[in-house]
Amino acid sequence: MPTATTRDAGEADSVSPGAPWRLASLGRWLAHIAEAGGRPADTADERLARLLLVYTVALISVLSIWWVAAYSVLGVPRAAAIPFAYQLLSVAGLAYYARTRDFPTFRRSQFTAMLLLPVALQWSLGGFVNSSAVMLWSFIAPLGVLLLQGPRAAGGWFVAYVTLIALSGAADPWLTPSTPSLPSWFVRTNFVMNIGAISLVAFLMLRYMTLKREEAASALRQEHRLLQEEQATSERLLLNILPRPIADRLKRRPGVIADGFLDATVLFADIVDFTRLSADLPPERLVAWLNDLFSTFDRLSDEYGLEKIKTVGDAYMAVAGLPAPREDHARAAAEMALAMQEEVARRTAPNGEPLRMRIGLHSGPVVAGVIGVRKFIYDLWGDTVNTASRMESHGLAGAIQVTEAAHRRLRGAYAFEDRGLVQVKGKGELRTYLLTGRPTAPVRRREPERPDTQVVE
Repeated sequence: MPTATTRDAGEADSVSPGAPWRLASLGRWLAHIAEAGGRPADTADERLARLLLVYTVALISVLSIWWVAAYSVLGVPRAAAIPFAYQLLSVAGLAYYARTRDFPTFRRSQFTAMLLLPVALQWSLGGFVNSSAVMLWSFIAPLGVLLLQGPRAAGGWFVAYVTLIALSGAADPWLTPSTPSLPSWFVRTNFVMNIGAISLVAFLMLRYMTLKREEAASALRQEHRLLQEEQATSERLLLNILPRPIADRLKRRPGVIADGFLDATVLFADIVDFTRLSADLPPERLVAWLNDLFSTFDRLSDEYGLEKIKTVGDAYMAVAGLPAPREDHARAAAEMALAMQEEVARRTAPNGEPLRMRIGLHSGPVVAGVIGVRKFIYDLWGDTVNTASRMESHGLAGAIQVTEAAHRRLRGAYAFEDRGLVQVKGKGELRTYLLTGRPTAPVRRREPERPDTQVVE
């Protein structure tokens, strides 16, 4: 049974020679018995209950040596036989438990012995006074059941303990005539021994249980903290893939998410001649260069309130006006396009040549959502997306080309150059404009307004 410091089975290898070594060996032996009677599927509480009962049985058996020796010396063999019988029952119980793993039977037999044998000893000595109230040891039984099995199971054992006290009190006058003659000093000493030893056993049982449960609670808190960190990491990864409102909806109700938006502005950007400019660049440097550039674009999308949709090779796609609609989506997209143009002008291509991009904008209705269950992304569909892509692919190097729909939403606030009619694949002739300047008051990022979507889930 642990005293000042609780040790597990394998923690006593570095003890010093002598008595501490023998105590450590005994502790390892008892822990081995407790573990030998266990099963792989046992919970932490079940393992704790096994260890606590084994240590308690061993401790009481050791303390019983005093009573066996004392009563034998004083010539009261019947009284000496009762604690000796407990020692034999304890050894037999430990052997039975280690061999059969039948912990319930071991537990029940030991608590029964703890409850009844002190009463038998008290009665054999003639009552409360001459036995130094030895039946107080019976209290260990309901206390042990309380710690190992809980308050519901302990109730019956405590009632039995109180009943035995009442019966012993009622029988005390009839027991007194058969009281063996014991020295008064021995009776006083036994009072001290009984009160002190019972208090010691009860304290060590409670302390051991408390320490182990605190260890378990600490381990649980650590696991909970690690779980929270994992959840935070997963949340960050999810928000790198999906907008927060969409991620929240997907967590609440997995499945297809699709929303129709009546008006949004889609932006496509692509590096001009990127294949040629990066032909001789090692893969690691190429990816690092693209990552640096697109990370800057990501910061711009955050600043102006656009939602980045994806990158494909050296192409970048974003949208303004969803997942939460906003009235100034065209201006937000225009601001980001101009900021991207300025950023590109400050950089050079991987081979050192000047860097140029084509950027295209178009405004109109889109469908946005998430489909699939693996490697999903938040994506856009509809003619507006196709037209914005054509504005980029049919644009001019270093220019921002916009459709009439985008131009209508931006004219008067931005400078444009009319490019005239442009033959667009799959669309025929479209009138387009080149965005060339900012308004007087630049648009800053704003909080999205309340969603007003047509949900087509």
